[in-house]
Amino acid sequence: MAASLKLYNTLTRDKVDFTPIDPTNVRLYVCGPTVYDFAHIGNARPVIVFDVLYRLLRHAYGEAHVTYARNITDVDDKINARALRDFPDLPLNEAIARVTQKTADQFHADVKALGCLEPTVEPRATDNIAQMITLIEALIAKGHAYQAGGEVLFDTRSMADYGQLSKRNLDEQQAGARVAVDAHKKNPQDFVLWKLSSHNEPGWDSPWGRGRPGWHIECSAMSSRYLGEVFDIHGGGLDLIFPHHENEIAQSRCAHGTEVMANVWMHNGFVQVEGRKMSKSDGNFVTIHELLDTETFGGRKWPGEVLRLAMLMTHYREPIDFSVKRLEEAERLLAKWPAVDVQPSAPCETIIEALQDDLNTVAAVQALHALAHDANADPALLPLFAASAALLGIAPQKTEVSADLSAAVQALVDMRLELLKAKNFAEADRIRDELLTKGIQLKDGKDPVTGERLTTWEVKR
Repeated sequence: MAASLKLYNTLTRDKVDFTPIDPTNVRLYVCGPTVYDFAHIGNARPVIVFDVLYRLLRHAYGEAHVTYARNITDVDDKINARALRDFPDLPLNEAIARVTQKTADQFHADVKALGCLEPTVEPRATDNIAQMITLIEALIAKGHAYQAGGEVLFDTRSMADYGQLSKRNLDEQQAGARVAVDAHKKNPQDFVLWKLSSHNEPGWDSPWGRGRPGWHIECSAMSSRYLGEVFDIHGGGLDLIFPHHENEIAQSRCAHGTEVMANVWMHNGFVQVEGRKMSKSDGNFVTIHELLDTETFGGRKWPGEVLRLAMLMTHYREPIDFSVKRLEEAERLLAKWPAVDVQPSAPCETIIEALQDDLNTVAAVQALHALAHDANADPALLPLFAASAALLGIAPQKTEVSADLSAAVQALVDMRLELLKAKNFAEADRIRDELLTKGIQLKDGKDPVTGERLTTWEVKR
């Protein structure tokens, strides 16, 4: 299997055969959250996408032979601003600690509910300041960085092929959007590696004064510390290609003198909500926490496996419209799948082959649905279904039913039996189908003693 895995490489703009640098230690890095606010549904997409990739790599090379690093950015000016807003009466460092801990804890709870495995390592930026300083020192020594205006900046003109990932030529770039323009820069595209901190801002001692790192240097330092100077796969959202990933490449390659930072670069597409770009001002900004635990989206709470399946029903490189309709579609699909309460076997080869083709989760979900249909008819296929569903991170469970729900379902079952006796088959079928959309499956049979029609039911989600 390992030899036939194909992945789309943003760096080369084509689908490539994946060959790990070291099959005994396949290395994956994904940009994690900046913990100043609860993660929104757009943040959930890369977490889910690369969790599937992580599962596939573990299946191919063995759980002990894959290292997945997903960082937490816990030093950032947005965090400082949120700390001052939420805890104005606390010392800044204490306020920052409150914000980052609360937000990181919520992120971990959210992604666990989405069925995601924990990464092998989850480095925090604040635990890697020394590594960042070392990288910056190397860049200065090699002529790729300079001090100016209280900052240390990367000199983009010092790198002949800067812009390879985004395909942006420096001469064609317009200073302005997404690039800070300052008079002390040699070039408008130069970016901050280190900036000085005022007395009321978090800071660390450095050769250039008490300060804090720029955003891009953080990931370069953490990835090289835990995965090496060159590793296999770097992932993240499409919005990170420029400037974040472009600048990571520049820093890492120039500091280490390597041809590449990562061999394969993977990026998931954008997420819209109800057909529009997500925006707080438009009222369609929704967090994972709100979807899971409140009734703010579609007037109800949504199970984590429904949110996950809704994401996987679109190929990771395509844009996705996250909507109530999409969630209801995913829920109806899950309702038809058997509960996973058996020991899994090996996954279905058809599903493995779909995922090997650049994580084609659309084809994998279709194959899983067909397998679910077969497993409902033949319990001997349940271990195969369980293993295949687990490869996608989906594990439908038997749902505990409350007394009120049980009574309501039974009332509909009894009504349907009366309709069948009256030969009103159309209305009886409508009740059966309506219950199925809600995850309730009816099974008709005969009472072994009286021979009368008997209907039982179970929750299939």
